[in-house]
Amino acid sequence: MRITVIEHEAEAGLGYLAGWLGPACDVVRPYRGEEVPERAADGLVVLGGEAAAWEDERCPWLPATRELLRRSVLDGTPTLGICLGAQLMTMACGGTVERGGEGLEVGLCEVTALPEAASDRLMAGIGTAVAIQYHQDVMSRLPDGAVPLMTGSRYPNQAYRLGERAWAVQFHPEATPDIFASWAGSSPPEGAEELVAAVRAAEDKLVSVWRPMAEAFASVVRGA
Repeated sequence: MRITVIEHEAEAGLGYLAGWLGPACDVVRPYRGEEVPERAADGLVVLGGEAAAWEDERCPWLPATRELLRRSVLDGTPTLGICLGAQLMTMACGGTVERGGEGLEVGLCEVTALPEAASDRLMAGIGTAVAIQYHQDVMSRLPDGAVPLMTGSRYPNQAYRLGERAWAVQFHPEATPDIFASWAGSSPPEGAEELVAAVRAAEDKLVSVWRPMAEAFASVVRGA
């Protein structure tokens, strides 16, 4: 079993997922000229990045990535979109992504499971948890048929499932404290030092919540 991974920039890699996902990952780096495949392997993960989901001129591979996501959802390929990946999946499947009216959501934030999450293969049992955020664009309208799974106080659409085997999460379950610190250092948000310190202090909580979610996704890829 193998998982195709689309990485949009070197600073936004697999992070924790490199160790949490059981099947081997084939990382495609289109920013280095590597071609986005027409179809994923046994599973697909699309990571985050600074670009907006509609900035095709800035990142010429985004149309191919949206098409890959659309096809994977239609084919029932286990799919996980993270932050930009979630927004690309939303656009590819008929939803709407736009600049968020409440500004940048950054740092350690609470996300809360919705009732539908109780029976979801990835989100069951999470309840209310902390997650790393770093985004200013939002999934303002979900695709038809999407099942909302998690919400937040600033932006409501934090996670959803489309079909039985495709998930989108606005937050960053893959981000380690060091990865978040690198993001906060490259373009420091207000209170960057405090934000980084809070993420570092919450590392055990982050791992305890999001590792099981990643392992559950790997189980879906394996067909378990």
